[in-house]
Amino acid sequence: MSGPDIERDEEGLVRLHKLLARSGVASRRKCEELMLAGEVTVDDEVVTRLGTKVDPTSAVIRVSGMRLPPMSPNVYLVLNKPVGVTSTMSDPHAERTLSDLVADRPERLFHVGRLDTDTSGLLLLTNDGEFAQRMAHPSYEVDKTYVAAVDGIVQQSTLKQIMGGVTLDDGPVTVSSVKLVGGRGTSRDGTILELVIHEGRNRIVRRLLDHVGHPVRQLTRTAIGPVQLANLGVAEMRELTNDELGALLDAARL
Repeated sequence: MSGPDIERDEEGLVRLHKLLARSGVASRRKCEELMLAGEVTVDDEVVTRLGTKVDPTSAVIRVSGMRLPPMSPNVYLVLNKPVGVTSTMSDPHAERTLSDLVADRPERLFHVGRLDTDTSGLLLLTNDGEFAQRMAHPSYEVDKTYVAAVDGIVQQSTLKQIMGGVTLDDGPVTVSSVKLVGGRGTSRDGTILELVIHEGRNRIVRRLLDHVGHPVRQLTRTAIGPVQLANLGVAEMRELTNDELGALLDAARL
């Protein structure tokens, strides 16, 4: 959350109900009601006193259990990466890189994880280096949802095989869910699958589906945790919502 224009005292503190209102939680009166109802916590302590002041840059604030991101100069962006763009800011051998898509941004941005050049979809960008590192680290990884158009007609037995666990050259792959979402005509038409997978090993979805006999024709990442691609256009960007960022900060234990 970028810092709303809000008055702080000489110690840099802000009245909690004012901060909640300025952050878009609700009207100031409704925020007061939420506090009085015990719905607001600061650093895991319920806060009901309306005059309470907090440090808006460091306090861990929750409203009805939902994390409110701290005030920060950092930016957190969602990009719909097109096919043909390499997930790097600089590569002399790549036709197009992420820097071509963010040339008008003033910040020095990092990409969170990566997508193959021939894979499209959701990629997170930020100038918060620690957040980028945490989100890309295997121990903090959140579920990622992919939609894959594959060759052939995928049978229920193959879906069970995928859910039961498949072992590739570099170890077993665990899939949280897999389902058919389209294309159950002829083998020439292929099949469209939606997979939710926790890890981010190189080309993991393509290698998994190739292993079970259904090579990928087209692959798109449609979600990372609570962040949905939805109707974001190709090569378009938007900022994370407070709810999305709060959930990812929790996942990264920041």
